[in-house]
Amino acid sequence: MIVLMIVIFVVGYLLITLEHPLKINKAAIALLIGTLLWIIYMYAAPQIIPGYNGEEFKHFLDSSHSLSNKPFLEQVREFVISSQIIESLGNISQTLLFLLGAMTIVEIIDVHGGFSFITDKITTRHKRRLLWMITFITFFMSAVLDNLTTTIIMIMLLRKLIPDRHEQWIYGSMIVIAANSGGAWSPIGDVTTIMLWVGGNLSANVIPHLFLPSLVSIVIPAILIQHALKGTIDDKDIPKIGENPALFDYINIKERAIILIFGLAILILTPVFKTITHLPPFMGVWFGVSLFWLYTDLMYNKKNGMPELHKANLHSILKRLDYATLLFFLGILLAVDALGAAGILNTMADYMVEHMPNVYAQGIAIGLLSAIVDNVPLVAAAMGMYPIADASMIATAANPELLQYFVADGVFWHFLAYCAGTGGSILIIGSAAGVVFMGMEKVPFEWYLKHISWVALIGYLAGAGVYMLQNMLFM
Repeated sequence: MIVLMIVIFVVGYLLITLEHPLKINKAAIALLIGTLLWIIYMYAAPQIIPGYNGEEFKHFLDSSHSLSNKPFLEQVREFVISSQIIESLGNISQTLLFLLGAMTIVEIIDVHGGFSFITDKITTRHKRRLLWMITFITFFMSAVLDNLTTTIIMIMLLRKLIPDRHEQWIYGSMIVIAANSGGAWSPIGDVTTIMLWVGGNLSANVIPHLFLPSLVSIVIPAILIQHALKGTIDDKDIPKIGENPALFDYINIKERAIILIFGLAILILTPVFKTITHLPPFMGVWFGVSLFWLYTDLMYNKKNGMPELHKANLHSILKRLDYATLLFFLGILLAVDALGAAGILNTMADYMVEHMPNVYAQGIAIGLLSAIVDNVPLVAAAMGMYPIADASMIATAANPELLQYFVADGVFWHFLAYCAGTGGSILIIGSAAGVVFMGMEKVPFEWYLKHISWVALIGYLAGAGVYMLQNMLFM
């Protein structure tokens, strides 16, 4: 059954890469492999759970007295349904709801012409200079916002700056690379760095250690990618996408500016909301959406004589969202969680520990693996396998030099944050930013693989090399 799950996962990914030749929507394939893997796992669970999830299963039975006299198969099925699937859906729904809220806010800003305040400030029409500008804006923005939100915002800006579809893909690919790299050097920039930060594995001290490697991981790809861009952009070729010209007869510049500031403030303050309330980020986003909804409704209530057809109320904007991207995301995350529940991801991690004693080799391998499998379960597995070393553990260890890498803010945790964050750029389906870009811009997997993957890989390895060189010179 385990082999069958791996085969289905690999074949499913292959079919996703062939979306355009097959003319089958990738969301359908992702949902198929996600649900199919859970179906197979349900039948394999009686053999897998006692050996792999024994302690968790025992704790579940101890807290479910009604199951104590039930047959073993029924106990296992209830554990899968009431514990594993519920936990998986809880984690997935947090991501999807956050994504839905962020997409809603960005769409509101876009429809009301808020992004024009930013695009009007980007006056250069030189394609290569624009590439560098977009790259650095994304890099620093994703250190404050998460890379998912940053990617959505930057793709929407891109549509208003670049008329050519193929060139949009080139710029968008650089946005994905920059968003992932920008999120890696900040403790709040990426889901994985947040996990390591909250877990006590690293602190804000990660910034000086990872800034230069992360910067190198975008500079080298930008140097290579810029050769595909030549000349300048003609303003008359840029289409007015998303904006409703008739709306601007009733909405003044001040109101449009307020909408831009309001929306960006919600996204920027979401980490603050999480810190203060300890609630998941999606709660902060939807709290902001509700306030945004109230504001726009009150604003339109004052527009006497404005036809309902021209009003961009939030309930009408919800119809414009790309739900196929959300379903694609759902399918991919379901598939990865099924592999995690079956112990396949942890088995891979154990294999790396056994055969790659060097922490740098392990980090690079995790980064390469994160191009295929979501980096969140990989980092979670690493955190579970490697406890944070303290003074007493080091004093009694057979190899105290090796254990030094695993102290809080140690080399392994910094390198893991870099590798897991930037390695996902190698394939378009290797990160949340890539998946969103693929869905929003309908980018073929094979196009990214052919034109961008090798560039991202070179940047990833170069940044890893810079990190190792830093440690050799300054530690």
